[in-house]
Amino acid sequence: MLSLPGCSSSLSLIGTGFREKVFAIIGVKVYAAGLYINPKIIEKLPAWKGRTPAQIQDDSSLFDLIYNAPLEKSLQIVLVRDVDGKTFWDALNDAISPRIKSPTAVDETALSDFRGIFQNRPLKKGTFIFLTWLDSSKILIHLSNDGIPSTSEATIEAENVTRSLFDVFFGRDSVSPSLKASISNGLASSLK
Repeated sequence: MLSLPGCSSSLSLIGTGFREKVFAIIGVKVYAAGLYINPKIIEKLPAWKGRTPAQIQDDSSLFDLIYNAPLEKSLQIVLVRDVDGKTFWDALNDAISPRIKSPTAVDETALSDFRGIFQNRPLKKGTFIFLTWLDSSKILIHLSNDGIPSTSEATIEAENVTRSLFDVFFGRDSVSPSLKASISNGLASSLK
């Protein structure tokens, strides 16, 4: 169980994976990741009871339901190597921005605020980054060098940005297929 600032209850780990980048045909792990959800989300998924992990992984409507559930969920990222904040943000932004079809002024402000959290900040191996969706339009960002943070770094409120960020990890073209597969296995076990 994980208790984060801003969350109304503890969250349960449902799956883990990693993000790998390919440099000159060599895959390099950049970070490990885990998705924590409010356990009550499982109660909202009876239609997927008895489905296989592969069926769950391929069903984008299930991940949409998890995203839209008015219950907290948090992606925990743990860096497995040093990276500067600009590089981390640039990679994240390269995945988020194309998913926002027609950015509004609110989206642009949210992306700028998001960038400001990481810009000019060294992120050391072992840094924890928590991206916590409180609802479909609000996300808390926590950073910590030593585990669970005591306060949030920032709040981003822009549904196009928060939805696109969720899609980066849990949509059809997930940046971490191992994370999505693990979550699908965890959900299949929970929904037996």
